[in-house]
Amino acid sequence: MKIAAIEAFPTSFPVPEGAGVSLGVGRAVKRDAVVVKVTTEDGIVGWGESHHGRAHTAVAALLQTTLTRLVKGMDAMDVVGVWNRIYRGQLASHGMGAGCALAMSGLDMALWDIRAKAAGWPLYRLLGGAARAVPAYAGGVALGYQPPEELVEEARPHLEAGYRALKLRIGDTVTNDIARMEAVRRAFGDEVDILADANTAYSLADVRRVMPAMDALQMGWLEEPFPPHDHRAYREARSYGRTPLAVGENHFTRYEFAPLLEADSIGIWQPDLSKCGGITEALRIAAMASAHKIQVHPHSSMTGLNQAASIHFLCAIDNAGYFEADVSRGNLFRDALVSEPWRIGADGCVWPNEAPGIGVEVDEDWLRSHPAIEGPAYV
Repeated sequence: MKIAAIEAFPTSFPVPEGAGVSLGVGRAVKRDAVVVKVTTEDGIVGWGESHHGRAHTAVAALLQTTLTRLVKGMDAMDVVGVWNRIYRGQLASHGMGAGCALAMSGLDMALWDIRAKAAGWPLYRLLGGAARAVPAYAGGVALGYQPPEELVEEARPHLEAGYRALKLRIGDTVTNDIARMEAVRRAFGDEVDILADANTAYSLADVRRVMPAMDALQMGWLEEPFPPHDHRAYREARSYGRTPLAVGENHFTRYEFAPLLEADSIGIWQPDLSKCGGITEALRIAAMASAHKIQVHPHSSMTGLNQAASIHFLCAIDNAGYFEADVSRGNLFRDALVSEPWRIGADGCVWPNEAPGIGVEVDEDWLRSHPAIEGPAYV
């Protein structure tokens, strides 16, 4: 079961004119991803996703060069050993480095896919979990800066489909953000859990102004009002209200989550399996959080590979929260790259796939026909 080959595919597709969602980091003009294929000497193929990090070709190149040379020939079942080899050869000696964490995440996910396929088990079972209904919220690159009445109409079909929770994009202006949150609460009542993601676009003054409205609306959380490294701002903002602060999609490895415990300002952790160091590391992060009674609501990345793997992960931890269902319109990484990664039920929940491994098939022809598009994904 030795690792024989590692291939990394930087891939893109343009967002159709007029369909780009505006959020705190800009307006989406294309979607990028890095898809990782690992093949063992006995022919088992595993697939994973590395988040693009706005540098998809660079992340793919790191996988194809340095990381491949570090781990090729190792036992594909030895996910801890592979992780430690990369840690010693790259992370520990050259800094924590987001680029390495992104690249190794997709590699690690592919190795878990291989392990589960070799066992003939769905991934959740190999992780020590069981199939169960996982509550989902309507998220992804969706529900952006529309006028309030348009936002309500965009949200309505998702709630009719079964979702009991949804995430709004804020970080526009505090006045506009409050108007959107109030409109959604007014339209759908108290039974819907409304979450909010500022995508690092707020200042402390903004949070001081918005938090009373969020408390009154009983919002589920305020996600990433500030950049992840701004620990002082998070400590200060915690005193502004009752709405929990949520972070984690831009924290890399357990070494960046550990200071969150010391600061004691973050109530919700959101590691991304395609960013934090992979499934191996996400399990460690979840265990750290569990010891402090912190719920884990993983952030979803671009493709159905990550999304399907996230459901397996949530079925295998004892402090699982929501699955972030990417409901963005026309996401070909969800709808064309892979077979169906998940399906929302009338109860607002999703279930893990039962096929061995992550449980999705990758259309390699489609992947190869959608090469990388250079330039920023958000403008």
